[in-house]
Amino acid sequence: MTYSTILYQVDDRVARITLNRPKKMNAISLKLCAEFQHALEVADRDPEVRVVVVTGAGGRAFAAGFDLTDEDEKGLEERTLEDKKERKDRDFKFNYSPFNCSKPVIAMINGYCLGGALEFITMFDIRYCSDDACFAVTETRFAVGILTLGMPWVIGQRCRELIFTGDTFGAMEAYRLGLVSRVFPKERLDEEVMRIAKRISRVAMPTLKWNKRALNNTLLAAGFDSALRQGADACLLMNNSESEFRRFHEVLRYQGVKAAIKWQQSTFQPFESDSSHAESPSLNG
Repeated sequence: MTYSTILYQVDDRVARITLNRPKKMNAISLKLCAEFQHALEVADRDPEVRVVVVTGAGGRAFAAGFDLTDEDEKGLEERTLEDKKERKDRDFKFNYSPFNCSKPVIAMINGYCLGGALEFITMFDIRYCSDDACFAVTETRFAVGILTLGMPWVIGQRCRELIFTGDTFGAMEAYRLGLVSRVFPKERLDEEVMRIAKRISRVAMPTLKWNKRALNNTLLAAGFDSALRQGADACLLMNNSESEFRRFHEVLRYQGVKAAIKWQQSTFQPFESDSSHAESPSLNG
């Protein structure tokens, strides 16, 4: 199958899926969601594939979140609650797909990983990043909910500050918190991650699959699935609650993306420190 928003290739037992919208910083559109899940299913069924590596094209970003300028987003505010829930369910299924894959799935994070993309990578088995990687729970600062609340399961209760503030944090902080397992120089990221993936691919397939199933079942027994689904419901409620950030959507609609982001940033700017903020690269959540 030919894809338009991702690249898919297999080399020596390792499937590689590249989010391929570099001009949009690989923002996650509905089409990308569908194509990614199809490619992941192909890799899961392929007996020659033992490991899946996911990365972003262009070098600037793994992904800058869900694409709020996607054609399907237009008029979303006016849709019924049932329509919004249907859309959230589709996005939730996309985020959950790496967890549901029977084979190990690795995130190779090069640059920005924001909002929905940060949610997404918490559902991967392993995360590695480049030394210029940049993370943030951008949803907080746009007054929308976190659709897939995987961060508490990855880094524990230290996620509270990140979620409550929406602060930006870098690669070494991500490593300190346990969000990523290793940090590599940007120019060596691809080589080093693929070396690890190839080592994993030398393990017997039943061993990989049953180890992943056992690890997943540990989380499921602790209430992982139930907690994530309750979090998704809370997200839907947040997204339909009234707040002063309705002003953001008004500015977005009538004055455009740049004006909306400028308004949003002005709310937080007086209280920022050098370590708590980086300019948002685009309008993605």
